Amino acid sequence: MSDFEAVVGLEVHLHLKTRTKMFSPAPAGYFGAQPNTHVHPVDLGLPGVLPVANAKAVEYGILFGLALNCRIAPWTQFHRKSYFYPDMPKNYQISQYDLPIAEHGWLEVAGARVGIKRVHLEEDAGKSLHPDFGDCSLIDLNRAGSPLIEMVTEPDIRTPEQARAFLSHVRSIAQTLGVSDANPEEGKMRADVNVSVRRRGEALGTKVEIKNLNSFRSVQRALEYEIKRQTELLRQGRRVEQATLGWDEGGGKTYVMRLKEGESDYRYFPEPDLPPVVVDAAWLERLRAALPELPAQKFARYVASGVREYDAEILAYNASLARFFDEALAVYGGEPQKLADWLNADVAGYLNERGLEIQDTRLTPEHLGRLVGLFVKGEITSRVAKNLLPEVMEGADPEQLVQERGLRVVVDTGAIRALVERVVAANPAVVQQIKDGKLQAINALLGQVMKESKGTAKPDVVRQLLAEAIGVQLA
Repeated sequence: MSDFEAVVGLEVHLHLKTRTKMFSPAPAGYFGAQPNTHVHPVDLGLPGVLPVANAKAVEYGILFGLALNCRIAPWTQFHRKSYFYPDMPKNYQISQYDLPIAEHGWLEVAGARVGIKRVHLEEDAGKSLHPDFGDCSLIDLNRAGSPLIEMVTEPDIRTPEQARAFLSHVRSIAQTLGVSDANPEEGKMRADVNVSVRRRGEALGTKVEIKNLNSFRSVQRALEYEIKRQTELLRQGRRVEQATLGWDEGGGKTYVMRLKEGESDYRYFPEPDLPPVVVDAAWLERLRAALPELPAQKFARYVASGVREYDAEILAYNASLARFFDEALAVYGGEPQKLADWLNADVAGYLNERGLEIQDTRLTPEHLGRLVGLFVKGEITSRVAKNLLPEVMEGADPEQLVQERGLRVVVDTGAIRALVERVVAANPAVVQQIKDGKLQAINALLGQVMKESKGTAKPDVVRQLLAEAIGVQLA
């Protein structure tokens, strides 16, 4: 074990799934739209405009805080945070400072508790675009004013792997609640990383911030690099300089963007155009009652039903997969672990080969439940079920396929024996190998019989009939 350890805190930004922006009536669904087509005078900070807080965004902030075991503020307000970017038209951001909507929560990840320092609401900035080989930058203000949740953790994370798992859990919570798509590829979930390295047992070291990491893989890689870099500096007796860093994905290393600002640089003061937000007990209880079953609760339920912990975690912490699993279970009605095996192995393999998510296919929970049910009940063989899966993934009804093609398991021993005798007669060389003691060669004949039966013959019955026909004893 190294005598150094990393101390990591995360700042996670989630784009909220509201119809309009945080403080204006401009449409919030800007992804894929032409530049500067989703803007409003409020977002641009034009003279005389007044912001109005988006009530749905406030409710989403409260729901998210509740899901993270936070204390919800009974009284909160917005602040102006001043900074100067080309894509920040007002030259300030409306955010929350010392009175966030939620604080002092926690999230359990892999048996360790990560503290949640605060959850607050704010608006996003626009986006600067830098054309390759261009002599100018372009500004797209579609994103300006979009509603955001920012969640800040305590410095409780110790490894890059734990940071990645934490982000995965947060994404699953946001998607389960329906407050955000939390899709990093579309910029709807971003993370900033604060990381320092210290000798074990000593005080916190000097931290750096790595900005705007837009994938879980980037978070893990950036942390791995930065932890190694800081550790080497400390081993050499040199000091780490506090700074804001960027991440070069192609080069696999961090780089200095600017020296770190302090809170005083932002000149926070209460937003004069917005009244405080009062969260009364009745409103809070209504939202608490509206909380769905959260991923950790799903995990516990799956394990209690007999699903292995490994499979339960995959299912519970993927919102779309958990929803699919629950709906398929209602149709399937059998042992949950067997359905989990199909989802996490066969279906996952199909999806991975094609780079798809389950919602990108025409597979329905009802059809998968029926397919696995037919196999578990012994009405079709494993081979038939696996052969039918690609068609079922494309929307075919498994029961209809089985009926039309006569694929139900053959229970007539006489019919199977006829196939066995024909295959034995056609393969004298293989039969002789088996008689000479190479019993594994019987698998070649088994495969031929299964092919002749279109996979409908039970393999154990075929194997026994082959042994009888050849005159050998199988172990």
